[in-house]
Amino acid sequence: MERFLVGIDAFEFLRKEGFPLLRTRFAQSVDEAVQLAKEIGFPISLKVSSPDVIHKSDLGGVKVGLRDEEQVRGAFQEIADAFRAMSASGKFEGVLVQEMGKGTEVIIGAIHDPQFGPVIMFGLGGIFVEVVRDVSFRLIPIERKDACEMIRQIKGFPILSGARGERVDLEAIEVILMQVSSLVIDSSQIVEMDLNPVFANDQGCAICDARIKMKG
Repeated sequence: MERFLVGIDAFEFLRKEGFPLLRTRFAQSVDEAVQLAKEIGFPISLKVSSPDVIHKSDLGGVKVGLRDEEQVRGAFQEIADAFRAMSASGKFEGVLVQEMGKGTEVIIGAIHDPQFGPVIMFGLGGIFVEVVRDVSFRLIPIERKDACEMIRQIKGFPILSGARGERVDLEAIEVILMQVSSLVIDSSQIVEMDLNPVFANDQGCAICDARIKMKG
């Protein structure tokens, strides 16, 4: 039997393992979402929180760039309505209130291949991973030089190295790749990991969203 860690559960798991994360809090009500948004600082994003939702954006479960209380209240209601329209019997837990990420979106993932064993993946994240499929792979475990090569192997590397005038901290990406490799080796429960997007900029990296498939 397998289960998914998503939303705040995935973030709590990654936080304990020392991964860099965007500031993210869980809100069960609209008033709580407003309060947490004020504490984090505008602009913020809201994301649906439910064990029944894997791909949040597919049902309108993500609202970004919210700049005041009124927008947060409206977005909370829209997310709740969209969820109930999709699944009348599903469990709507609330929303994740999250600071807005800055930088270039990348994806880092891992999966157990039936032939080769654990494999790690890196590429441009967000919509690019679906449209461009510009990714690199290595067998786990990896060394630092493997992480460095993975980043430079993708066709979109010039975007990361400053082609658009926004160079990112490549060493910070390497660190997360190494963390994922070590975690998959150390935890036999992990079947699959999907960190997407991870925001990378010249100050470092921060995970925006995560999905982890676990045994048991």
